[in-house]
Amino acid sequence: MDLKKHLEFFDPSEDLDTPIHVIGCGAIGSVLLEMLVRLGIQQIHIYDFDKVEPANITNQMYLYKQVGQYKENAITEILDMINPDLKITAHGKYVNQNLTGYIFLCVDNIDLRREIVEKNFNNPYIKAFFDFRMRLTDAQHYAASWNIDRETKTKFLDTMQFTHEEAKEATPISACGTTLSIAPTIRVIVSYGVTNFINHLKGKPLREMILIDSFHFMLDCF
Repeated sequence: MDLKKHLEFFDPSEDLDTPIHVIGCGAIGSVLLEMLVRLGIQQIHIYDFDKVEPANITNQMYLYKQVGQYKENAITEILDMINPDLKITAHGKYVNQNLTGYIFLCVDNIDLRREIVEKNFNNPYIKAFFDFRMRLTDAQHYAASWNIDRETKTKFLDTMQFTHEEAKEATPISACGTTLSIAPTIRVIVSYGVTNFINHLKGKPLREMILIDSFHFMLDCF
């Protein structure tokens, strides 16, 4: 893969030396994977057990011809067209598999995200967690280095102290009960999350919280 467009700014072969795990291949996860692969990252672990549905085409990376396929297979097919040298390890549903390196939480269930973080709170092989959440026009990205102080990890976990049902109540839905989501919001928050990841690899401090509203052009970083 020819990386000369960004190699002098970001070289994955020099800046990245541990695995990447992307848990969830839906709206956030599929867009995130496309962006990571275009950066030249060649080895990624993915976790998902859902199939592509017709409604997924509007806000996820999938193609209409892939409706009915498992998302892991469909996203691997797309990413392979970007970089044939890519090595993806598909794990299916996340069920406490060992995690190392950089972990991207892209599942749509806050209870599962919290469970993953709690079970890996003292995992010395994880370097950082990156978490994404979204509604319709607004979204949030949270991140934490995992090999420093306990307080940083606790603050990250504290952002998850609510239930999946409470999250659903705060999520906009259509008149027929469909969860509302739009592609620009997804791409904006994923772009900031990937930027945060690259800056971290280049030795800059992580932004622990990034809040955006893509249609009101609002951004807050902490």
